[in-house]
Amino acid sequence: MSVPGTLRLVCFDLGGVVIRICRSWAEGCAAAGMPVRDPALWQRTRPARRRLIEQLQTGRIDGATFAARASDQVAGLYSPEEILGIHHAWLLDEYEGAADLIDRVHGAGLDTAALSNTNHEHWRRLAGLPAIMRLHHRLASHHLGLHKPDAMIYRRLEEQLGYAGEQIIFFDDTPENVVAARGVGWHAHEIDPEDDPPQQVAAVLRDYGVEV
Repeated sequence: MSVPGTLRLVCFDLGGVVIRICRSWAEGCAAAGMPVRDPALWQRTRPARRRLIEQLQTGRIDGATFAARASDQVAGLYSPEEILGIHHAWLLDEYEGAADLIDRVHGAGLDTAALSNTNHEHWRRLAGLPAIMRLHHRLASHHLGLHKPDAMIYRRLEEQLGYAGEQIIFFDDTPENVVAARGVGWHAHEIDPEDDPPQQVAAVLRDYGVEV
């Protein structure tokens, strides 16, 4: 089937688009079966922890180092082992219909890829999920050493897969990642992770004339 216009690649963020994840520390604690302790302290240390997460997601530190440093940041409020437990519980399941949507995208004559900010521990779990296995290309921040919304990570995908920006449509649940993708010329759309992401993707594709 021919595809209208120049669109050639459908690119997905994973968490919040293809995979359901915890959306808050409290939800992560609940998924790991742990209590929420001193949420005010956890919130105050969030900026430093975000820097740690970026180091983890660009492969500069491993999971054990991340957990130890995060534990130090909150003065042992959570042990490194507890932080790792919550980290491992953060991924929940595939969104219903995600794998089928990807099959339908292929049936419409389009290529598919993932471009995800993630880490080694999560990637080992993600790689074996049916929806992820269906994607033709899978690019992860910890392999690339780059992190959305840095423009270089989008350029790296173009270089590796051989697509120009106007040939790519991208779906992400983080507004700044969508803005950055648009800045390099991609067709980028924000997804609401609480409102059936596969159906949202399908609706946008139909607006582009792609029936899935």
